[in-house]
Amino acid sequence: IRKLTMEITTRDAITVLHGVGFGAFLLLGFSGVMVILLSSSVAGHPWTAKERRYGGYYLGGMAVLAWAAVLVGAYVIYPWYRAIAPAGTVDLSGYPQRLLMSNPTTTGWHDIGMEWKEHIAWFAPITMTALTYLFVKYGPQLPRFRGLRNAMLGLAAIAFVSTAVAGLFGAMLNKYAPVRGGSELIIMKAKTND
Repeated sequence: IRKLTMEITTRDAITVLHGVGFGAFLLLGFSGVMVILLSSSVAGHPWTAKERRYGGYYLGGMAVLAWAAVLVGAYVIYPWYRAIAPAGTVDLSGYPQRLLMSNPTTTGWHDIGMEWKEHIAWFAPITMTALTYLFVKYGPQLPRFRGLRNAMLGLAAIAFVSTAVAGLFGAMLNKYAPVRGGSELIIMKAKTND
């Protein structure tokens, strides 16, 4: 009889929550953002107050997701990524930034990937918050103000692109230098008759 376990570390779990939980749901939610913005601004299709309220809740939820992804990434995961290895450390797997910088073939993932990721990611929550405010404040007038509609669509595009770029770089960085450590969480235990 052999015992099998499925385990994940706390840092892995928080990284998954950050990327798959917050980031992926945020990316998926942008289709709803576009539906809300386009359908609420069509002349001859007036939204009821209830529909506008739900649209505002949806956009507000997207802004909350964006802030959650960025804040967890910046203040929880990023310090683990930048941890400084003690002098003489040979195994750099617990120090992702140093691991990437130790090899000329992966240093670009830090120099370009992480530098872009850590800055561009902030555009998503800022633009989603602005978009939510504009929708709540000017929602009923959207069919009449083409310039405002276009500006809101532009904000949504900026939020989407910044989320996608940050997510892509995050996935690639996690592939080459994952943030590991912390206590182990056992997800499942099983026994086999091997």
